[in-house]
Amino acid sequence: MRYALLVSYDGTDFSGFQSQPNARTVQGELERAAEEAFGVRVKISGSGRTDAGVHALGQVCHFDAETKIPAKKIKNCLNGFLPPDLRVLKSIEAPAGFDCTRGAKRKTYCYSFYYAETELPLLDRYHARVKEEPDLGRMRAAAELLVGSHDFKAFCASGSSAKTSVREIYSAEVDRERAGEGWVYRVRVCGNGFLYNMVRIIAGELYAVGCGKEEGITAAFETRRRNCLARTMPPNGLLMERVEYETELF
Repeated sequence: MRYALLVSYDGTDFSGFQSQPNARTVQGELERAAEEAFGVRVKISGSGRTDAGVHALGQVCHFDAETKIPAKKIKNCLNGFLPPDLRVLKSIEAPAGFDCTRGAKRKTYCYSFYYAETELPLLDRYHARVKEEPDLGRMRAAAELLVGSHDFKAFCASGSSAKTSVREIYSAEVDRERAGEGWVYRVRVCGNGFLYNMVRIIAGELYAVGCGKEEGITAAFETRRRNCLARTMPPNGLLMERVEYETELF
C-alpha cells in the first residue's frame, strides 16, 4: 500500500532533505521514525530536495508499507518518533499510481528577508537580513520578467543534475510588510519546477535590482550566464510552501 504525507520542518539544523552519510537529514529522520513505527525499513521519497537550512511548510512525501494502522493515524505514529523540528501534518492512502516527485505539477516557494538598522532576533531564524532598503516597485517590475517559460540556466548553481534548465513560472510576486523597526519582504514564486538554488538566486537578483542594480534577468535568459545576476541569498530565508498535483491530496 502506498501512503502520502504532508510534512513540515524547520530546516535550520538539517543538512537538507536527502539522506547523506553522517549527516542529519529530513529523509533520514522520517525513515528512522517509520522503522520504529512499523518494525521494518521503509524508503520515503520527497517531492523535492531542499538544501541545508531550508524550511518547509508543505513538503509532500510517499512511502510503501503494509500496516493495519489507519492511513489518517499514521501521522500520529510517525510524530511519536520524530524530533520537534519535524512533523507530519497529514497522512492519507495515496491515489493509484501516485508518485510525489514525478506527479508534482506546481510548486510554490517563498523567500523572506528583512531590512532594519539593527538585527531583529525574532526574524533572524527564518529571514535573511539585508543592509539596504530596496525599492518595492523596481522589484515587482523585475519579477514580472520571470513569468512564462524560459531557459533558467543562469539561475542555477553549479552541481545541478537536471537534464534541462527550461522551466515555466506561473507567478512571481513581491510583497512587503512592517515588522517592528524593520520591513519584511517576501518573494513568492510558483512554477512547474525549480533548479538548484534557483529561488535563492531569483531573490538575490530582485533585491539587487531594488537597490539600484541594472536589471540582469533579460540578459541572463539570452546568454545563460550566471554572472549576469546578483548573489545567491542565504538558505534560512527559503520556505517550500506548497506542492500541487492533478487532484487535491489533502
